[in-house]
Amino acid sequence: MANTYTISDLAQEFDLTTRAIRFYEDMGLLEPERSGPGGRNRVYSARDRTRLKLTLRAKRLGLSLTEAKDLIDMYDSPRDTGPQLKKFLVVLAEHRRQLESQLADLQATLDEVKTHEKETRSLLNKASKATNPA
Repeated sequence: MANTYTISDLAQEFDLTTRAIRFYEDMGLLEPERSGPGGRNRVYSARDRTRLKLTLRAKRLGLSLTEAKDLIDMYDSPRDTGPQLKKFLVVLAEHRRQLESQLADLQATLDEVKTHEKETRSLLNKASKATNPA
């Protein structure tokens, strides 16, 4: 029998809550089999485990779950991988642009904070000299 996993197995392996895994299932990223009375027990396949791993990687890259699902679904299809790779490059380029823009904004804010720190130190130094003349 192929490797299968319980929801607890995946939650522990990927340091997630079972609720998060059920959310990914609701989003269509995972498709576990059902077993037990009334199909209450989820049985995840190696495919589900790989899809979860790819979903978490996509999240780390800043992709939305919808973007992640679109890309992962393309890899599931038996077609030529060229279009999938091109789509992935487009998505990565857009996220790189967003991150670079955020980085520039953060750098500008950091520069402003440094300027205020320098001005405040200077004012504090002047105030200290005025109250404690040598």
